[in-house]
Amino acid sequence: METAQRTALAEQDDGTGAETWTRATERLPAQLRKDLMVRAAQHGIEPWRAVRDAVAAWCGVPAQPGARVEQAFRAECEARGLTTARALPEAARLWFDANPVPPVPRARRPVRAARRIVVCNQKGGVGKTAVSSGVAQALAERGERVLLVDYDPQGHLSQQLGVPVIEDERKSLSSHMAGDAEGGLAALLTPLDCGFSGELVLLPACMDAFLLDVRLSRVRSRENSLERALASVEHEFDTVVVDCPPSLGLGMDAAIAYSRTRDGEPAAHSGVLIPVQAEDASATAFTMLMDQIEDLRADLGIRLAQLGLVVNLYDSRRGYIATSSLEKWQSLGTPPVLAVLPDRKEQREAVRLRRPLLSYAPGSEQAQLFRDLARRLG
Repeated sequence: METAQRTALAEQDDGTGAETWTRATERLPAQLRKDLMVRAAQHGIEPWRAVRDAVAAWCGVPAQPGARVEQAFRAECEARGLTTARALPEAARLWFDANPVPPVPRARRPVRAARRIVVCNQKGGVGKTAVSSGVAQALAERGERVLLVDYDPQGHLSQQLGVPVIEDERKSLSSHMAGDAEGGLAALLTPLDCGFSGELVLLPACMDAFLLDVRLSRVRSRENSLERALASVEHEFDTVVVDCPPSLGLGMDAAIAYSRTRDGEPAAHSGVLIPVQAEDASATAFTMLMDQIEDLRADLGIRLAQLGLVVNLYDSRRGYIATSSLEKWQSLGTPPVLAVLPDRKEQREAVRLRRPLLSYAPGSEQAQLFRDLARRLG
């Protein structure tokens, strides 16, 4: 297209906006569309604006309001002998080249410890793994360097993210906690290269954690064993998220104690995040967990923050039990309900495909709710 024609088109009233470019976004190939949504979020813009800017750059016209980008796009496609369906991905890929992952300032804390979020509940099946993974992904997506710890010997978190569990029990986290490990813990860390630019790192599970309580019974100051084990790698991260097993044993004492408020650390900077469901059994398990937390506070003389509750797998169609239970959770006040996550297929699909939810379905309702939860956590 000639320069004069481009300029004339740019000066005309556009009349197109979010609706037009949202439709264009939906026409991109599925994986490219998902990648674009993640990259747009990293740059703090809506996906449709990224597509509009991509097309404008491909055509060589301004993308400001008033530019007739859509008309310029059709004219440029005709001039190049391309269909719009073929040209859109080409423009999007050029936008990726021009808009790399933004660098994240690395002001490492020489004094202030990494934030520690321990996701726990004595009851199984409430979604601890989904919440741990979703929160960690949302924090990494916005630029934090996050260590996600699979503390459950069942290894669901590792399996769901497509990472093998640790086979050599002499090198496991449990062995480090028991004080008889071989090698350094850093060698076990696995970066998750799923659109998070190396910001999300997993410490996989090991089946020997089934024996953790027995091994800790012979360890002095066992409540501090997880903190001692992670000390060698913790400083490399902004946040550590621990996915706990459904337990109230010694291993859970160590996990809860790891979330304590350290000297010089702001209140509620670290703490426990508690997934629950809108049903009666969750309330019973919650009471047991609160008793354990209070006992640790009293016995160890430490401060332990309850960051909040996440009501998971909520479905109002289940009637009075679900709605009344949700009202009870919300009426507690402390800890507050930070999020209500509905039961949606995208989470199950991501698990089946062994992909992080925010990479697999970045535009889904659940993905956005995890982003909102991460913001509420600070």
